[in-house]
Amino acid sequence: MTAALDQAREVREEDRLDVARVDAFLRQHIDGLHGVPTIRQFAGGASNLTYLIGYGERELVLRRPPAGVKAKSAHDMLREAHVMAALKPHYPYVPAILARCDDHAVLGHDFYVMERLRGIILRRDLPAGLGLDEAGVRRLCLGFIERLVELHQVDAALPELAGLGKGEGYIARQVGGWSERWRQAKTDDTDPCKDVLAWLAAKQPPRETAICVIHNDYRFDNVVLDPGHPLDIIGVLDWEMSTLGDPLMDLGGSLAYWVQADDDAVFQSFRRQPTHVPGMLTRREAVAHYAERSGWSVGNFDFYEVFGLFRLMVIIQQIYRRFVLGQTSNPQFAGFGQAAAYMGQRCRRLIAGSSL
Repeated sequence: MTAALDQAREVREEDRLDVARVDAFLRQHIDGLHGVPTIRQFAGGASNLTYLIGYGERELVLRRPPAGVKAKSAHDMLREAHVMAALKPHYPYVPAILARCDDHAVLGHDFYVMERLRGIILRRDLPAGLGLDEAGVRRLCLGFIERLVELHQVDAALPELAGLGKGEGYIARQVGGWSERWRQAKTDDTDPCKDVLAWLAAKQPPRETAICVIHNDYRFDNVVLDPGHPLDIIGVLDWEMSTLGDPLMDLGGSLAYWVQADDDAVFQSFRRQPTHVPGMLTRREAVAHYAERSGWSVGNFDFYEVFGLFRLMVIIQQIYRRFVLGQTSNPQFAGFGQAAAYMGQRCRRLIAGSSL
């Protein structure tokens, strides 16, 4: 099972840290550190950079934004750390925050340090040796949905969560904001998707299902499984987009990445988590289980599912625009324009079959 554990690797040259400064900061703020630290880098996480820092058997995780990112941007590390620290007493799957730093003399950025949750993180396929049969996979999948329900049941009115987000009006802000991001990300070869934007604007619910703490990036590759009992989730990672909003927006966003066994070959090529294997719930089953556990109505879930796909379409198109403008030369982004167009087609298929 050791091979299935999430592993760190050698730090990329452009992402190297000043070991002496990191060591001095950590010793000042965290007790019981001995010896010379080792620093390695986790491959996951395309937004912020994540490092594994080892002092013998003691392991810490440091998160910081990429080089060149200004402090008060989408990569707000201190906000993420604040959210995690506030949630930890009420949602035990949050890793414990050990230190935060706003002194740019240390690394040139805000950053925070948290406990390392040693466990299994599922990527595109189930790791060899995991040993889950179809019934086990189903139990794991049910638990994945139930941990999301648990998050949404945290009391969003708790004083320590004040300032996490505006809450009321979340749906309208999201529809308006992501529609504008789409317009800004278009390129000359982009399908304008005006019909999708118009449908979302017309069919958005007049009010939120509830105002809850939402994760906004809840996927299998953001949860940690117990290496000894891989049916059990012991951690939820990557809280940078967490806010107060509609819980069904959270579920819809999660299902945008949920590629099931009977999806077409194009959507299969997008798969980044093992939601296709026997035992995994279908998207419909996931929604039904969520509704059963949460008690909330999902009669208008078509809107949330279309919006989740639309948001993913915008993210893909934003990357493609950067490629077209020469801001990134990664050749894998050359096909992202077609990928965004495909997501638009999926939105249209859902809209065509919707009763809203």
